[in-house]
Amino acid sequence: MLVTKPKKGELLIAEPTLTGDVSFSRSIVLLAEHNEEGSVGFILNKPLDYNISELITEINVPFSVYNGGPVEQDNLYFLHTVPHLIENSIEISNGIFWGGDFDNIIDLVNQKIITSSDIRFFLGYSGWASLQLDQELTSKSWVVVQNEYKSDILKKSADAFWKEKMTELGGDYLLWSNAPENPNLN
Repeated sequence: MLVTKPKKGELLIAEPTLTGDVSFSRSIVLLAEHNEEGSVGFILNKPLDYNISELITEINVPFSVYNGGPVEQDNLYFLHTVPHLIENSIEISNGIFWGGDFDNIIDLVNQKIITSSDIRFFLGYSGWASLQLDQELTSKSWVVVQNEYKSDILKKSADAFWKEKMTELGGDYLLWSNAPENPNLN
């Protein structure tokens, strides 16, 4: 369902015309915060070519790591659905949580108590200064929709997520769902 004013927990879907931006082209962002001071989110559908055990040697499980956005890409962030296991978590909405005790996560992941469907790791995040996201919405860079998946969103496959959302939006977006990312390859 389309939304006119974004709020945390909702999804930003990159408009098909948002090209030339490596981070945001064909991306889907979960808003973790949105207020008068600015916005923070994480790109859900841009897996990187390495896994968490390659970044954090104490973790011996090869969970995927995603490009969370262009801000602070040397920092690791995570979203999860298990606040009862991870202390100091902050609820975004719909059973999705941000942050918490990382030492605890290392132990729980290694013991396989937390699985890849419970947590998603990101390098960097997507950030917007005060009113910047509103300006991007006015210039039609994003479509805002409710997160109908709720906490199951972390189980969504990244591969065809943007295409799936284009199909759901229908109308002119349907055309874009099958267009190649690089129109020159057409």
